[in-house]
Amino acid sequence: MQIGVVFPQTEIGADAGAVRAYAQGAEELGFRHLMAYDHVVGADPEVHRGWKGVYDIESTFHEPMVLFGYLAALTSLELVSAIVILPQRQTVLVAKQAAEVDLLSGGRLRLGVGLGWNQVEYEALGQDFGTRGRRVEEQVELMRRLWTERSVTFEGTYDRVTGAGLAPLPVQRPIPVWFGAQSPPAYRRVGRLADGWFPQMPPGPALDEARATIEEAAAQAGRDPSALGMEGRVSWTGDAEEAGDLARRWWEAGATHLAVNTMKAGLSSVDDHLGALEAVAETLEPRKG
Repeated sequence: MQIGVVFPQTEIGADAGAVRAYAQGAEELGFRHLMAYDHVVGADPEVHRGWKGVYDIESTFHEPMVLFGYLAALTSLELVSAIVILPQRQTVLVAKQAAEVDLLSGGRLRLGVGLGWNQVEYEALGQDFGTRGRRVEEQVELMRRLWTERSVTFEGTYDRVTGAGLAPLPVQRPIPVWFGAQSPPAYRRVGRLADGWFPQMPPGPALDEARATIEEAAAQAGRDPSALGMEGRVSWTGDAEEAGDLARRWWEAGATHLAVNTMKAGLSSVDDHLGALEAVAETLEPRKG
């Protein structure tokens, strides 16, 4: 099980030096990958009365592809988006950005994608919130062709490409695409299309039920269910032993990857986040992951 970290997006702030110090510190502790969340804009609660979203206009988010381009030169970590909200973006542009990050990092990008929940953000980016599930399937198909073919002609419901291609192509052909998923339709989509997935629940009956749906969909699509990756998540609560116990549960559940999340734990500085990661590292020994 490969062990990485969740980049503390909402707490690390706008200082590029802090971003660098966190990523390099995590790598020095032996963690293998860095996972970044994604939001382009936040909603202003003074305008959107009764706003119930997890994030708002005050929540700090670095743009994942630009962030990864920066970190590609500073670390040897695998760079993981979890998730880029794909249907609110132009498909060919995301394919180009991902190819560039993969090239600059020497093939260290894992592209996690999903549908998102923020209608305010979809409106700001000029995309239809209601068709996001149907669009993402077509987008993944098109991106994989762009990453592996010199010249692509494609006509779908939402995207059209006529005799065009990316140059340079990425190192990984195609780049691994993982899905965020937390509903039966999303689980079936994982089974049909994804290289791996990010569960939104801990190990237990709900995870087992979701995996069964994914594996059935994969088999029906003629794919090998055992080839799909699964990344669990451990949130830091101040107790390294508790983190270790949950990590073991993820390993027993068949997770191929694990990310340690230190956000929302009352940590106020990069050093605090790295201190928590150091405590977890002593328990999990990520260098052996």
